[in-house]
Amino acid sequence: MSVKLSVVIMVFLPFLVLYLPYVLSNNNFSNINLPPEHLPYYFTAFPEVADQCRKDPECSFKNYTNIVKYWGYEFGHNWGEPQYSIPDCPGDHKGWVKTKLDQLKTFYIQGDFGFVKQQLQEMKVLCEPVFPDDSILECSNHLRYCRGRNIMINFTRLIERKEPIRYKMDVLSEGDIVGHCTLKKEEFEVQTDHISALQSWGPELRFFTEIPQRPIHDGLCDIVIEKPTYIMKIDAINMYHHFCDFLNLYASLHLNQHSETFSTDVYILIWETFTYHSAFEAAWQAFTEHPLWDLKTFKGETVCFKNVVFPLLPRMIFGLYYNTPIIYGCKKSGLFHAFSKHILHRLQIPIHKRANGKIRVTLLSRDTKYRRILNEKELLESVKDDESIEVKRVVYNRDISFKEQLEITANSDVLVGVHGAGLTHLLFLPDWAAVFEIYNCEDANCYADLSRLRGLHYVTWRDKDKLKSESDGTYEGGAHAKFVNYSFDKQEFKELLKEASDYVRSHPKFKGFIADARDEQRRDEL
Repeated sequence: MSVKLSVVIMVFLPFLVLYLPYVLSNNNFSNINLPPEHLPYYFTAFPEVADQCRKDPECSFKNYTNIVKYWGYEFGHNWGEPQYSIPDCPGDHKGWVKTKLDQLKTFYIQGDFGFVKQQLQEMKVLCEPVFPDDSILECSNHLRYCRGRNIMINFTRLIERKEPIRYKMDVLSEGDIVGHCTLKKEEFEVQTDHISALQSWGPELRFFTEIPQRPIHDGLCDIVIEKPTYIMKIDAINMYHHFCDFLNLYASLHLNQHSETFSTDVYILIWETFTYHSAFEAAWQAFTEHPLWDLKTFKGETVCFKNVVFPLLPRMIFGLYYNTPIIYGCKKSGLFHAFSKHILHRLQIPIHKRANGKIRVTLLSRDTKYRRILNEKELLESVKDDESIEVKRVVYNRDISFKEQLEITANSDVLVGVHGAGLTHLLFLPDWAAVFEIYNCEDANCYADLSRLRGLHYVTWRDKDKLKSESDGTYEGGAHAKFVNYSFDKQEFKELLKEASDYVRSHPKFKGFIADARDEQRRDEL
């Protein structure tokens, strides 16, 4: 055994001692609640669970245990071997990178499972244990993602805080987060360079302190949390921002690289004192079966976490997806695709079979003050005689539950709407779908890039002479395209909608979806 390998085993031995007995004794395979298409990747990643399933007569997943498929971030996996997806880069690579392969790999690292692999390659132990019941802290560069064991956090000072806590960088101070391990001080200080509320865990972990006592063993804790806990700093401004939180949490599950990483028997602690309320609250059900915690939960207590994860954050520099730089000419991230399928599966969103082949168009109508379509009725009237499409107008507000919204979206072929957070629903469209952002309101990249990451066709308004903006004069910030309402030329609207619909109609996956439904219909008739 090489010296390097022995060091790696020594570093991770405490985790193995902690987790391995549970994994080998766990025969409840019904807890593996993943989309069927994700099961081969899961069993390839965890061969000991696959072997257990093959030997267990009650395991219903045997058909998935012998199919070798890789997410793409596994150590030892090489580009081109079976992996979840390869980016689609038909565009010219010249002027951006030297070769087509460089173009593919650049996109893969920027916004796909290559980003996960990069974080894994960066992981380093910053506070090193000696014995299995010691603490440990390991992080990727800049403290973007961290995980630890037997970590104590002191929340007693929160009693003195009168103002609400959100986006604060002074929640902890020296000695408020500690562990019994050997802290690599110089290396640790190098990593505390991204000190910003939602960019890294630097504002909190910079105060990590090595102590001589073992927090749990020596009784330093008022509360001991046995189950794994995810501590989250969230950006829940609207759907676009909040789903940065959920996507990064999903990517962090992959970073854990443990067979129980997809379990919902975990806790989530939101790093603020505001009681969480959101129209998208149902999305948490994809990650936890327990009520959410916030900082009020542990106000005045010292809390020890046996296993704690500090996930990837929504506004990391070159992160996912708020600050993702996307190379020209590429689309289709496997990470975004897997996230979409994971959410729809976990929330049990039904996909309706249909054999008539009509294109389902969903128009997102806004009931907000700005960016409303003033001649919306006229536009809808202009396409009502087109028998090849079915148009549905919806208003995604609090009158319709988030799960109902997802059901409409997931069964749409073309999503239409003016620039706004509601277009984030595009994440949950079928693989063959098109996004028609009627007007991007001078924010050209936002939903065009999100469509690219999801692998969807994107269309937007091209001729500004064929739209009219109307201001009510109440916005005092000066002229801006996001603070007015619009009327659109109906003929141009029809042509752009046709372009989007034609793309869907010619997509092989759409053709297969309709053909399968027709075959099933014929079998039922027989």
